[in-house]
Amino acid sequence: MSNEIEIGRGKRGRRAYSFDDIAVVPSRRTRDPKDVSVGWQIDAYHFELPIIAAPMDSVMSPATAIDFGRHGGLGVLDLEGLWTRYESPEPILAEIANLEPTEAIRRMQQVYAEPIKPDLITERLREIRAAGVPVAGALSPQRTQEHYQSVVDAGVDLFVIRGTTVSAEHVSGNAEPLNLKRFIYELDVPVVVGGASTYTAALHLMRTGAAGVLVGFGGGAAHTTRVSLGIHAPMASAVADVAAARRDYLDESGGRYVHVIADGGSGTPATS
Repeated sequence: MSNEIEIGRGKRGRRAYSFDDIAVVPSRRTRDPKDVSVGWQIDAYHFELPIIAAPMDSVMSPATAIDFGRHGGLGVLDLEGLWTRYESPEPILAEIANLEPTEAIRRMQQVYAEPIKPDLITERLREIRAAGVPVAGALSPQRTQEHYQSVVDAGVDLFVIRGTTVSAEHVSGNAEPLNLKRFIYELDVPVVVGGASTYTAALHLMRTGAAGVLVGFGGGAAHTTRVSLGIHAPMASAVADVAAARRDYLDESGGRYVHVIADGGSGTPATS
């Protein structure tokens, strides 16, 4: 039976669900907690916590990435953020945190107009590496071609390409298109890409050689994608669709496993 619903005359859609709309139903068998592990592994890197900290200036600094890594998680540094634009961004971050909402956007536009400095990308990533934890950094598709060499030269362990919505080929009229399949093939580190929220988009990203797919379009207290762009995908349905793509890709590729990572939308309405 089709689960399509009528939106309006000539338009049909599919009902989708967030995590708040569903619940886990226990089965007849339970398992001892000592036999359960929430650890996970991507390529040669093992993590005790199944959490990747989002590459956002509001939550992730080199020091935070180091502390998070020491506790068994993976912290991803935003390589387009203030940490790669300013030698000492702490005063600017403190200023932004204390601004009135009506002033914050204008001021943030000013501070983020400062160019990204490749030497600061190298310095921040090397600082994390020196602490002995896995090193991960994120760029948007439009900045990847410009700065990825600095990321690789700094010795990154995992590379994240994260945008509002990411396709297998990013096209730009201002620069050479980013062909993910060719790009990932040429890199010697695992690459996580996203966001994607549909079966087809996720399957295409998996075929590029991505080690993981970010599901959704980001989240957190500042999540405005739905309001500003009209783009949204309820996370439970999105994860189910992308997981189905992984299942089919597992058969198609002869057993290559791709991680499905929920990117935002995993909390309750009060916290997400």
